[in-house]
Amino acid sequence: MLNFVYKTKPYKHQKTILEDTWSLKEHALFLEMGCGKSKILLDNIAILYGLGKIDSALIVAPKGVYDNWVIGEIPLHLPDYISHQTIKWSPLETKKNQKYREQALKQTFDLTFLIMNVEAFSTRKGTKFAFDFLFHKKAMFAVDESTTIKSPKANRTKNIVRLSKYAEYRRILTGAPVTRSPLDLYTQCEFLDPELLGYSSYYSFRTRYAEMVNRTSGGRSFKQVIGYKRLDELNELLKSFSSRVLKKDCLDLPDKVYITRKIEMTPEQKKTYNEIKKYALSDLYNEQKERQQVSVTSVLTKLLRLHQISCGFTTVDSKENIALKSRRLEELMNVLEEIEGKAIIWANYRYDIKRIVETIQETYGTNAVGSYYGDTSDINRALYLKQFQDLKSPLRFLVGNTQTGGYGINLTAASTVIYYSNNFDLEKRLQSEDRAHRIGQVNKVTYIDIVCKDTVDEKIVRSLLAKQNIAAQVLGEDAWKDWIK
Repeated sequence: MLNFVYKTKPYKHQKTILEDTWSLKEHALFLEMGCGKSKILLDNIAILYGLGKIDSALIVAPKGVYDNWVIGEIPLHLPDYISHQTIKWSPLETKKNQKYREQALKQTFDLTFLIMNVEAFSTRKGTKFAFDFLFHKKAMFAVDESTTIKSPKANRTKNIVRLSKYAEYRRILTGAPVTRSPLDLYTQCEFLDPELLGYSSYYSFRTRYAEMVNRTSGGRSFKQVIGYKRLDELNELLKSFSSRVLKKDCLDLPDKVYITRKIEMTPEQKKTYNEIKKYALSDLYNEQKERQQVSVTSVLTKLLRLHQISCGFTTVDSKENIALKSRRLEELMNVLEEIEGKAIIWANYRYDIKRIVETIQETYGTNAVGSYYGDTSDINRALYLKQFQDLKSPLRFLVGNTQTGGYGINLTAASTVIYYSNNFDLEKRLQSEDRAHRIGQVNKVTYIDIVCKDTVDEKIVRSLLAKQNIAAQVLGEDAWKDWIK
């Protein structure tokens, strides 16, 4: 360990964590986004490989992130003196992919990295290949953005947890291990070691830390979680096998400023909103009357329709999107006129992204804006990112959604981040915020939320607040945010 030569110089907190944990069989890196948990993992792998403890590493990450391990993190941080091969998983039956798979399973003198997207573990092919790899190798098994395995019922979670026992070492990486509730922690920790939390099942863990009441619906009885308890105890448990670092404690980064720009609905919006709300409540009432319960899917579908109206459009039965007179796009253009420098604009819907891009092009020119969402090709994504980070480039605005652009990309050229609309996913919100506020940022970052008054828009914000506060209790932090108060 003492003789280890870093390729990139570590920050003090990175070096301390590595020195304290490199030999541990399992550990959780709960470092806030931008604190360099990927580097710690790669340095850890390099040390263990140098000592002959491992000969390979399986790194699992979300679809939008796992490419970055191949083209970004490994080349950047792995010491040049370590001979290695990196294999990226693909399910496609091409000669090239078959060759890569065979190569990954071969015994070589090189350190072998296998990078897989978490979605692969929902498939039999992906799961079997990962098993073959782990079974024939002495491997470090790491899950990046480990909240992707927080659901105990999901097949990918079950498969990843089941395969973890075949690894010599295990690591989980995330800046926000609690995004919905403290119960998110169970399967993440089970992956590391089923005995870490001291409970043999998810249900016994839930009984310990969740407040529950008995409910009856449709002739069926079930337990419903209504709150949480013993969070201080859970926090102490986590400390025994995890490292927690916040950016404000380890990096000299500029401040974050939060601003909310509230808008009113137009008369047309208000009329449509109230009509849809009336029908939604009627439908839910009838569903409850007929089935003795209301499905989560039904509620979310109704909320989605209302949220779309608050954003300035509605969807008719033919799935055609119809624009409504709205002040949201106008408010966005007012914000863009007021700010200086480059800006990221996050929007929840494809329809909105397209409208935003078109409007910016009309005002600032075609070359002033790029997009980063599902409809953007891989080639254009790479091009827009490169241009956005180039301060001399005319590309000033990047428009995307947090589902695609919230993970694994560096957008430190931006000093303004605008949320045209939010969704209920706290993890995506936090991840997307830190695309700009991370190592390399030299300017104060201003976050601007455009919120439509007296709509579900405000309810989304309140929901994020509740989730953030629960996460803060579990992790022992003061996580209140000005933007959400």
